[in-house]
Amino acid sequence: MADDQSAETPEQPNQPPRTEQRRSHQTFHRRQRPRPPQQGSQSAEAGAAKTEPEVQSQATGSDRERHQGQELDITVVIPVYNEEESVKELHRQLRDVLGRMGRRYDMIFVDDGSTDNTYRTLRDLKRMDSRHVRIVRFRRNYGKSAALSVGFEKARGRAVITMDGDLQDDPAEIPNLLKKLGEGYDLVSGWKKVRRDPLSKTIPSRFFNFVTGFLTGIKIHDFNCGLKAYRREVVKSVKIYGELHRYVPVLAHWEGFKIGELVVQHRPRKYGKTKFGLTRFWRGFLDLLTVLFTTRYFRKPMHLFGFWGLISTVAGTVIVGYLVVLWFLGETSLTNRPLFLGGIMLIIVGIQFISIGLLGEMISKTKQADDLYSIREYIP
Repeated sequence: MADDQSAETPEQPNQPPRTEQRRSHQTFHRRQRPRPPQQGSQSAEAGAAKTEPEVQSQATGSDRERHQGQELDITVVIPVYNEEESVKELHRQLRDVLGRMGRRYDMIFVDDGSTDNTYRTLRDLKRMDSRHVRIVRFRRNYGKSAALSVGFEKARGRAVITMDGDLQDDPAEIPNLLKKLGEGYDLVSGWKKVRRDPLSKTIPSRFFNFVTGFLTGIKIHDFNCGLKAYRREVVKSVKIYGELHRYVPVLAHWEGFKIGELVVQHRPRKYGKTKFGLTRFWRGFLDLLTVLFTTRYFRKPMHLFGFWGLISTVAGTVIVGYLVVLWFLGETSLTNRPLFLGGIMLIIVGIQFISIGLLGEMISKTKQADDLYSIREYIP
């Protein structure tokens, strides 16, 4: 049988050894692997329809997959609006500071509907530094609160830094903010003690900060400073909308977080002009009323409406009662006393306030199942 088998297989003197055949075979397949298999006309059309951004996205796809979901030490959230001249220099300064710290970090630039070349500049930064730069682009200008809210949602760092994109906030202050955060605070707000702004901004801002601190009871000097440091628990718990970005310390305080403050350097504006006018101050006071109500009285509206309603009702009752006694004694007439009408109006207004408080309590009770509370620790 062995002789028969050897006879059936003719000997080939020029045939290379088996190991060399296997090696050349594997090399052939490795060279052919990059060629995609033919999958019909649909695959060809899909490949031809790829746009340039999609090709660039695939080029950095492996890098993103490597870092996707990875927990970082620091995330810097920067809302920008028409800051094409500033973002490149800000990125360089942030890389220098964070690189020297030796921490794992990333930066989230939120383009709030810029109408200049800000987004194009950010795309260039992404190509140069794909590992550390992330970009969110809005279709239109939604405001700073919306930009911060999206940045907070996508933040992966254990500590989150927020700063403006106009270079007035100094990235060199980040180590100091994190050091202060490590002293047991959950949020550290920057204090621009020496502001590099005109008097038209500094004087209204000081008055605004004084009123806000007085009404909220939070003893910090600069609520509107864009340079802040947060623990991740804060940004995942606090919900901001509208123009409530000024009151993030207030919202965090009422969630039970510990608030601190640190004096930071404020630099003069280098490029462009400010995007905020005087209208932000009267809007800020209206937002302050919203914050006070939604934080202090959201779950106990009767404490607000009922208190003032009770005062109004009691005052009106005393006035009307006094005039009625005088009328019984014949010392006055009620038809020519405007005070009598004022007392009746106070009673009506007081009853309306109390009724609003009761309606608010009823709505609050029906929504208790949907309430979300900030839990610091859970031990099952």
